[in-house]
Amino acid sequence: MTDDVLRPEEIQDIRDRVTRLLPQVRADLEALARVPSVSLGSFDQAHVEASAEAVARLLRDEGLDVAIVREGGRPAVIGHVDGPPGSPTVLLYAHHDVQPPGPDEDWVSPPFSPTERGGRLHGRGVADDKAGVLAHVAALRAHHRRLPVGVTVFVEGEEEIGSPSLQTILERHGHRLRADAIVLADSMNWDIGTPALTTTLRGGVRVVVTVRTLDHSVHSGMFGGAAPDALSALIRVLASLHDDAGNVAVAGLDSGEAADLDYDEDRFRAESGLLDGVELIGSGSILSRLWTRPSVTTIGIKAPSLETASNTLVASAAAKVSLRVAPTQDSAEAFELLKAHLQAAAPWGARVEVELEEHGSGFAAGAHGPVYDQARAAFADAWDREPVEIGVGGSIPFVASFAERFPDAAILVTGVEDPDTRAHGANESLHLGEFARVCTAEAIFLARLGAAAR
Repeated sequence: MTDDVLRPEEIQDIRDRVTRLLPQVRADLEALARVPSVSLGSFDQAHVEASAEAVARLLRDEGLDVAIVREGGRPAVIGHVDGPPGSPTVLLYAHHDVQPPGPDEDWVSPPFSPTERGGRLHGRGVADDKAGVLAHVAALRAHHRRLPVGVTVFVEGEEEIGSPSLQTILERHGHRLRADAIVLADSMNWDIGTPALTTTLRGGVRVVVTVRTLDHSVHSGMFGGAAPDALSALIRVLASLHDDAGNVAVAGLDSGEAADLDYDEDRFRAESGLLDGVELIGSGSILSRLWTRPSVTTIGIKAPSLETASNTLVASAAAKVSLRVAPTQDSAEAFELLKAHLQAAAPWGARVEVELEEHGSGFAAGAHGPVYDQARAAFADAWDREPVEIGVGGSIPFVASFAERFPDAAILVTGVEDPDTRAHGANESLHLGEFARVCTAEAIFLARLGAAAR
């Protein structure tokens, strides 16, 4: 895979140091996870400020020059320390904001009280992505202020709401974030015991489609049978998004083939919670359906509730639609294709309006070159097995933003999650054994880059 730039005893020394550091790293992770730093505007943003301050303290304690920056959004933390003369610079990314916890009754233990059960630490943000923050801190501590490379740490505070001020931060602070290699710690590993580099990400488009058929709602007994109601028309529009096999029916979208990894229907059913008897949708390999082909989901409907429904022809109804697009697809083009499809699907002359809420491009890495070689070697050092290359079906728009802003940097998308993490859901958790390996791999990676440069 790569020349041996580190001796076996050097690698073992780093592993031993990380092992000694882990109890304090875990304590710091639990303390950070107790801060309910939900970046959604309906939550108290004082907690996001407190979380940023806590991250800044962690980085200052490791000797970094640290600043908290706000560019019209939530606070981000930037820290930097120079490496030896002539050494490369590595940018380490994570985010300290978290998703809303949802109903307390869905959690086995309180979401902001980290609790260990069965070798996993449970709580909101313990994996996504405060473990990413602490993995960076652990790698810094493993080199006890004698870093082999220059390091910049960038911890964002609004990733969970779409990173609205990230472009401004990259424009105004890009000179502070420039690096030879960028480690974006917000993805996952293939399985417990099997590390992964994420080399493709789908892009995403989210729209609100509104259907109108009447200028006001009317009595269904007096006008039903001749006048169409908007909700029935909306249902027909939404149904047109898939063909009979469940493939996305929007014409013109890109589609690709995923890597040939061992992933069968039984594993998918177990990981997704698919009910017995419910069939999979789409065609082609399961991983292609998840990683490199488009998917479309109706994620919300605005219509009378069951409790308030009356015998009325509804004048208007709306739905929020999420479209995931292939890593190669331009998201702006995908929006236009989706909009054209929705409007063409209008039955009975219904009026259809499509409003764009958000779009972001996907990502496809070449994953070749010396930085990737050292990363693969570091993963193998930490896990005692070679990493696999995976895709992720979800969209991480900030990855494309970094790729566009720093086209010459090698971008490594890594993470602490595994198929049981349940990020964004109730009972989110972190596998503590895998977290230890992530910390070890990152510390070795920095050492390998520094040694290779020498």
